[in-house]
Amino acid sequence: MWQPPERIKHERPVAIQPTVAEAAAARLFQPIAIGPRTARTRTWIPAMVPWRATEDGFVTPDVIAWYRRFAEGKPGVLVVEATGIRDIPSGPLLRIGHDRFVDGLSELARAVREGSEGETLLFIQLIDFLSIRRRPPRDKYFARFLAVTERHRERLFALRGHTLPEDEVALRAELAKLTDAELREVLTARELEDLERGYRERVTDMHLPHVAELPRVLPGLFADAAERAMAAGFDGVELHYAHAYTMASFLSALNTRDDGYGGPREQRVRLPREVLAAVQARVAGRGVVGCRYLSDDVIEGGNRVEDAAWFGVELARAGIDFLSISKGGKFEDAKAPKVGWSAYPYTGQSGYECMPTIYSDARGPFGRNAPLAARIRGDVRAAGFATPVVAAGGVCEFDQAEALLERGEADLVASARQSLADPDWFAKIRAGRGDEIRRCEYTNYCEALDQQHKQVTCKLWDRVDLDEPGAALASDGKRRLLPPRWRRAP
Repeated sequence: MWQPPERIKHERPVAIQPTVAEAAAARLFQPIAIGPRTARTRTWIPAMVPWRATEDGFVTPDVIAWYRRFAEGKPGVLVVEATGIRDIPSGPLLRIGHDRFVDGLSELARAVREGSEGETLLFIQLIDFLSIRRRPPRDKYFARFLAVTERHRERLFALRGHTLPEDEVALRAELAKLTDAELREVLTARELEDLERGYRERVTDMHLPHVAELPRVLPGLFADAAERAMAAGFDGVELHYAHAYTMASFLSALNTRDDGYGGPREQRVRLPREVLAAVQARVAGRGVVGCRYLSDDVIEGGNRVEDAAWFGVELARAGIDFLSISKGGKFEDAKAPKVGWSAYPYTGQSGYECMPTIYSDARGPFGRNAPLAARIRGDVRAAGFATPVVAAGGVCEFDQAEALLERGEADLVASARQSLADPDWFAKIRAGRGDEIRRCEYTNYCEALDQQHKQVTCKLWDRVDLDEPGAALASDGKRRLLPPRWRRAP
């Protein structure tokens, strides 16, 4: 992952633990209405992909155990990982693109109800993504993937200055012999990227019929997925409008589509609003409909907080039930992957800003994105809307979360990595046992596992009591899949 040049190692915020009475009176543990539901507290565990589904996208016992374990800490809201709305191969990522997935998701929802004793609202994050391929070996790219045109022949002739073979196979072999510098003279920027990073579809690829028709297709797909979520017993859905994926790409300032869904931000928000309307119509008040989106793209030419605030107001105007705020995580500045690997949108500066580590610039990693959430919430309130705003980013202790709420920067506080380190940390605070919290060290050990699509765990607990009866182990046999249960001291 990209790291800031300053590389200052920051200490974690001092953890000042409240008494039971202080916790009970805190804003963090007060209820809040979210659309047609009410969260019992303002604690929120955002979507994290643990890579525990089957290759066909079905819920497994490990998936159920994972979410039950988080539910036992009784957060106000728990969001299930990004779940694909299309019924297409996507590796060990959950899917909701067909009715055959509903039974497993129903079992997951029941497990969360039981684990939290009915105290936790359960949402599922609905995602769409476009095709991406692994970075090919150089010889394979030129032999099979490059679409050779007369332009390549002309540029190669200009470079070589002699007659070129008419046979396409021989011409491809000539191209494969070029140096990196020469390739930059012959290939387009897109072709060069396909070679160095792997092919990736974009929402601006209007020459591809299935991309051109996305605005016609996606509202129905999202609505169908939301209907299945309701049938499975979820309290609501979170539309994934963030990071490197389809809907965020429509919102992006880099979206130059000329069909009324790109260009000015009034047109870029059109599809997100149409998807929202289709889902709202299908859910019809039976559950919550919110979204996760970006406060800042953190890439050249991308959206900034001013755009995000404008989008927030427009989505609030459309009646969205909550706005969950993230940052960065884009393909445009991702590092080139190794040959045989896919690009990972959390390796560049935008990825760092999504998941900053203990090594940071002078601002530090803790609560780093709170001012962005505050700007969005402020504009939404100024426009006359009370839509709840969820802030995230390096929130790891009670005072920090409580202060964020006191300052009016957000209405709920999301914590991913700290919740992974200790799913019971909310419960420990409420019980006056904050000194027993296992605190995240923000080294992004978990993120490194995610990058490799390995089962995600935390270094603070995955090698502890491996021989504990009933402890499920990762596929490598060296890590436990779930944190140890909280053994409450007398």
